[in-house]
Amino acid sequence: MNQPATLKLRTEPPFAIGLVRKILPYLLAVVASFVAAGIFIAAMGFDVLHAYATILGTSFRTPNGFVQTLLKFVPLLLQALAFTVPLAAGKFNIGGEGQLIVGAIGATATGILLKGLPAPLLLPLVLIAGVAFGAFWGLIPGWLLYRYRVNEILSTVLLNFVSFQLLNYIATEVWGDSAAGHPTTIPIAAAGQLPMLIGNPPLNSGIILAVLVAAAVYIFTSRTVGGYELIATGANPRAAQVFGIDGRKLSLLALVLGGALAGLSGSIEVAGVQHRLIEGMQSNYLLLGIIIGLIAKGNNLAVPFVAFFIAVLEVGASAMQRTLMIPSEMVFIVEALVLLFVLLSDVIRRR
Repeated sequence: MNQPATLKLRTEPPFAIGLVRKILPYLLAVVASFVAAGIFIAAMGFDVLHAYATILGTSFRTPNGFVQTLLKFVPLLLQALAFTVPLAAGKFNIGGEGQLIVGAIGATATGILLKGLPAPLLLPLVLIAGVAFGAFWGLIPGWLLYRYRVNEILSTVLLNFVSFQLLNYIATEVWGDSAAGHPTTIPIAAAGQLPMLIGNPPLNSGIILAVLVAAAVYIFTSRTVGGYELIATGANPRAAQVFGIDGRKLSLLALVLGGALAGLSGSIEVAGVQHRLIEGMQSNYLLLGIIIGLIAKGNNLAVPFVAFFIAVLEVGASAMQRTLMIPSEMVFIVEALVLLFVLLSDVIRRR
């Protein structure tokens, strides 16, 4: 008589164990990157432990260090989201730098031209102008892709150079501040500036806005039909088209959303930090935003945590350069190694 076949059920591991399994490879990748960079630091004749204590401790040792980290965190978070949202649709937005600048131009123009308005009107208009100008700068490559199939990488990169010239022209010829000694506009009206959460050291309320936007982006991409269609387009455009999803329109929408997020980072920089348009205000946010998006592997839930980690490294790099005379470029090596080891960890785990 045949024995009844036994049914083997596949049980899922507990939540905590599953979470550890997901996070552990990334933690090991970070540790490995620091070990590898430590070899370079030691070879240069510097104290590795002191260098890393400076990098990782500056953001938490003093209130000023923590505030500087939060101020760096805001544009990094929004720039990373400006990269990951189009990435979900399979498109690469390399124009976050230009979109930040154009968003800052829109915010500055609104804050100067409408300086007579009260704060309840002017401040929202300043922020909205930054978003609208950034979205328009994302619409251009989106339309070129949709209408003429121009590669978005090429068009977004080239538009960055156009934005540099726009900034220089406006900061020198239109609203230039002759006493600044550097391409800089006159300040926007006080009514268009973001209120402060704390005064000393100064921390503006832009961080609240950035976190809320990050939460909204996560909900949109993971909990809505539009977000599902966006991801489906990026995962398999042909299959998405079979099921009635217009991938070309969604690619256009993704680039516009990316531009809007980058433009918001520019308006927050103007309304909350600089209070004017300054040449060079985009810093290296584009490169770092791309690195953050790649380390997070396009996961918008992970982006804020990675952005904060990179902000800690950036603030610590400045302190390390001042106190230990170690080139701040060493932090770029650490960040590049983190990205490399994260990618390698995925390969090793699959094998």
